[in-house]
Amino acid sequence: MSNTYETRYASHPEAVKKYDTKQLREEFLITDLLQEDTLKLVYSHYDRFITGGVVPTAKKVLLESIDPLKASYFLERRELGIINIGDSGTVTVDGEEFQLDHKEALYLGRGNKEVYFASKSEKSPAKFYLNSTPAHKAFPNKKIGINDVEVVELGSPETANARTLRKYIVNSVVDVCQLQMGMTSLKSGSVWNTMPAHVHDRRMEVYFYFEIPEGQAVSHFMGQPTETRHIWMDNNQAVISPPWSIHCGSGTSNYTFIWGMAGENLDYGDMDVCKITELR
Repeated sequence: MSNTYETRYASHPEAVKKYDTKQLREEFLITDLLQEDTLKLVYSHYDRFITGGVVPTAKKVLLESIDPLKASYFLERRELGIINIGDSGTVTVDGEEFQLDHKEALYLGRGNKEVYFASKSEKSPAKFYLNSTPAHKAFPNKKIGINDVEVVELGSPETANARTLRKYIVNSVVDVCQLQMGMTSLKSGSVWNTMPAHVHDRRMEVYFYFEIPEGQAVSHFMGQPTETRHIWMDNNQAVISPPWSIHCGSGTSNYTFIWGMAGENLDYGDMDVCKITELR
């Protein structure tokens, strides 16, 4: 079996106030996602969201069902979003092959039975990052190329948060049940993402940080607006953000992150903004 998984349970905000650094990282930080020829999955009880990753090299890797799903195949009752942050690779879905180059994405709807991941070159492998959520309806599979995304420019150099946001898997780009995915790139000289911070009590979110230069790091902020905590993160690590938590970060350099959301609605702008001066 080339899949491994672990389960993360939901935490009450009052309990999180008492977590030390070790427990905070154990509950919310996801490490070692991009392993060679092994697909790692983390099943969260927040909206039954699954975060995963795989770096196929010498062989193709099958997406297998895991015990929490109680399903005969992974996408029996789920949808899946895939973004390739490595070199060229392929995702074969029930015999149909999709080529994903660097920073291209693929949406797979409910009901696809066999999903294989492979790289074009063993020496320059693809790096597939995955998000999956329960799905109530089957929508068509769709590749999302670089030119298919919605692009939004946000922030400014003066507030150190100038960034480019790219919406890949949102309902204005692809038919989808509840999954949303996109990518945000910080511009040179900017370090803050998602600032001002916000919460969206109707949805949870997972951040995956990458393109962090060697020797640099990102401090990810979470917790209730008046009871914040931070987690220091390295390259290619993800963090679970509960619906009651803010989610923003500041790096020691610029970087890129993939955001994935699931929950009550598909309104990207559904958020409650927190005033910067009221954060504690």
